[in-house]
Amino acid sequence: MLKAISTHIFLKHRLHVGHLDICAKAGAEGIEVFAARQHFDYTNRHQVREIADWFRANPTQAWALHSPLRLEGESERGSAASINVIHVEKSRRIDAMDEIKRALESAEQVPFRHLILHLGEHGDTWSPRTLEHGMTAVEHLRAFARPLGVQILLENLDKNEVAQPENLREIVSIGHFDDIDFCLDVGHAHLGDGVQPAIDILGERIRSVHIHDNAGNRDAHLWPGEGTIAWPETMQALLALGKPTATVLEIHRDLEVSSEAARDRLQKTFQFLDAAASKEISRPA
Repeated sequence: MLKAISTHIFLKHRLHVGHLDICAKAGAEGIEVFAARQHFDYTNRHQVREIADWFRANPTQAWALHSPLRLEGESERGSAASINVIHVEKSRRIDAMDEIKRALESAEQVPFRHLILHLGEHGDTWSPRTLEHGMTAVEHLRAFARPLGVQILLENLDKNEVAQPENLREIVSIGHFDDIDFCLDVGHAHLGDGVQPAIDILGERIRSVHIHDNAGNRDAHLWPGEGTIAWPETMQALLALGKPTATVLEIHRDLEVSSEAARDRLQKTFQFLDAAASKEISRPA
């Protein structure tokens, strides 16, 4: 499996090449860039060029771009409107897709291979309406992403019926989206029906995996081994899929961690996951 790191760990900082260097030195073969304007401002041509130049000069893949979650400012619990491509209001759906397309335009310079897409947000329910809006959003964004060489991956979410694994499968099946695959988020799955059931449902269409831990009570984005996910079983189930899949460390932002400490912890976490896959597991220090 391709080892990758999400820049989510640096979310409170403006993304710069030093962060990418930390990921590469920690052993990352790919990087997922989190598209939040205070972090990676995809509308700022100077920052986009800076990141693009780094990827051109380094062997590390621009594995994925995580779609923005808010229209401006904070990407999580800020005051800005959330980006929801299945919102009940048409104007909100249009605004959401327009913002995601702005982020996708960065792929003209940065060779992102995938876009990680959320369908909805906490509290969205599964219905014929949300099914229709989900298919419309995927079809629209797929048409925009394809000429840029970007594949869309739908991510499973917790507290959101639309983005449950079985409903994501239904969206791609009914829409005949043969080129749309999935990003399995093991933390979100752990908060729902479990990691193994999600793997069973999404199966061969899993193209990327968000790796983080929690205690089963909230989406904490802990380091693997700090929560209650069964990592040996999880890693072995992912290996059993029988195709190359990226495992992307998506750890909660940590303002206090130094560059050296971040690199060392990321390295130890990759070692922990390798050991879990081989059943020789011990918790990282």
